[in-house]
Amino acid sequence: MKALYNQKITLSLTLLLSLMSHSVFANIDRVTGKTNATRSEVIAANGMVATSQPLASQIGLEVLKKGGNAIDAAIAANAALGLMEPTGNGIGGDLFAIVWHAKSQKLYGLNASGRSPKSLTLAKLQQELSTLNRETIPPYGMLPISVPGTVDGWFELHDKFGQLPMKKILQPAIDYANDGFPVSELIAHYWQKSVPRLSPQAGSFKSTFTINGKAPQKGQIFKNPELANTLSQIAKGGRDAFYRGDIAKKIDSFMKANGGYIRYNDLAEHSSSWVKPVSVNYRGYDVFELPPNGQGIAALQMLNILEQYDLANMGFLSEQSLHVMTEAKKLVFEDRAKYYADMDYYQVPLDGLLDKEYAKARNKLITERAAKRIDAGNPAMYQGDTIYLTTADKDGNMVSLIQSNYRGMGSGVVVPGLGFVFQDRGQLFSLDKNHANVYQPNKRPFHTIIPAFVMKEGKPFMSFGLMGGAMQPQGHVQIITNIIDFGMNLQEAGDATRWQHYGSTEPTQASGKTLYSSGVLAIESDIDYQTVRALMARGHKIQFDLGGYGGYQAIMYDAKEKVYYGASESRKDGQAVGY
Repeated sequence: MKALYNQKITLSLTLLLSLMSHSVFANIDRVTGKTNATRSEVIAANGMVATSQPLASQIGLEVLKKGGNAIDAAIAANAALGLMEPTGNGIGGDLFAIVWHAKSQKLYGLNASGRSPKSLTLAKLQQELSTLNRETIPPYGMLPISVPGTVDGWFELHDKFGQLPMKKILQPAIDYANDGFPVSELIAHYWQKSVPRLSPQAGSFKSTFTINGKAPQKGQIFKNPELANTLSQIAKGGRDAFYRGDIAKKIDSFMKANGGYIRYNDLAEHSSSWVKPVSVNYRGYDVFELPPNGQGIAALQMLNILEQYDLANMGFLSEQSLHVMTEAKKLVFEDRAKYYADMDYYQVPLDGLLDKEYAKARNKLITERAAKRIDAGNPAMYQGDTIYLTTADKDGNMVSLIQSNYRGMGSGVVVPGLGFVFQDRGQLFSLDKNHANVYQPNKRPFHTIIPAFVMKEGKPFMSFGLMGGAMQPQGHVQIITNIIDFGMNLQEAGDATRWQHYGSTEPTQASGKTLYSSGVLAIESDIDYQTVRALMARGHKIQFDLGGYGGYQAIMYDAKEKVYYGASESRKDGQAVGY
């Protein structure tokens, strides 16, 4: 009997060790044999919506069913997310979008980011920082606030492509704001983290975004009637209700009374910019991003370098593939720190940064060891906590849209009666007068939020995004390589284990700064220890991170069967839905 008992223990230990030898051992007994996916893709023929909050996804789907197109659905879902996920976005923030317009068979890019206050000069900003005993722009309060671009972005999209009246598009969010909605789990978690640090800021943050002084719990009903009123004014009066009407006047009065710098004229003179998406070809797929002031081209630069390696043969999450992908990120992020800025103020060497020959020259710097010292390249020689959502409709239109307050719930500043918090995107300016991204009045700061789109042989293939600060270009690259190099489906590509490298030079730092250490490679916990040890032997510093790997939504189009595939990853509360 004892021998049999010992044999069972031995067998159990053998099985456990066998399981532990796999980098991922959840779902290994699924019929498909696929270990990365936690659920199947959603497949539908008439339309698809994928967002980070299920109720917002269903609002977008309902708009499609009622005759709206993908653009209408994207605006409706975004308005709902501003209410339901204020930890990541809202009408006090900025917006970027890439739209595939089926009728014209063309991609359009929209930069709906706001600019710094005209009345705040660099000298005045530095004086303000001196009184605060700070050398950098603070994350909260009045100083990091730039003009909110989201509402203007909605109307630019709607004026160019929309079908339903804006009142019908915004009504679901208005109704939920008045009647209330149950807060979902992950959003509740981040809400609870935000309330203590933001409640002391000027205005009515606490009365607007808490229930009896506390953040709402998972499942608790939350209402925001002040936001409902603001959205109702916008639905009735259009974008001018926000930028030139009573809302703008309230913002102006509040800022003057509380030491802020946004003025009525900053709002009244704001405009979005239609821009041409830029692309590189990666193994037969054209991957599109928007040009700076955003960081989307970092993903394209990384792909240009990685195309020189046989990632598929190296293997997913292998020591070799993780090493070269991390080193490519380090090289690109030094360019990001030096060259990415508002192109109205700085001549970004865009063609050089995306040139394949430049990528080959930069790739020569990658060795078998983790690089500790990296400088930005010379592309001129080659000149020639955010939400993401995506929608698609029966006519073939697709929208890739990202919107953010920057740091979670932004600056913490809420004008009483308006129901939304202002972004703190202005924190991403540099204070070095010689830097491309230096603070100037009426200038767009460096931006982290980036939508993406993929075409194949001139036809739409995939709209996707992966939110989360500096994780975004790294995440875009991981999604692209997961699908193209490692053969994953749309859902697997988002659920698969991720990594993120920290420690590169930032666009907020003084010019001349550079990476002087290998930084830190953060990995999710199911990468096997043999791989971790091998990476450490190459000189990488490894850490395990909790919740720092962004959030992904995607829609893929199958042109042969004329159906959409939708995916919403398991790290968020979200949902992909279709009909």
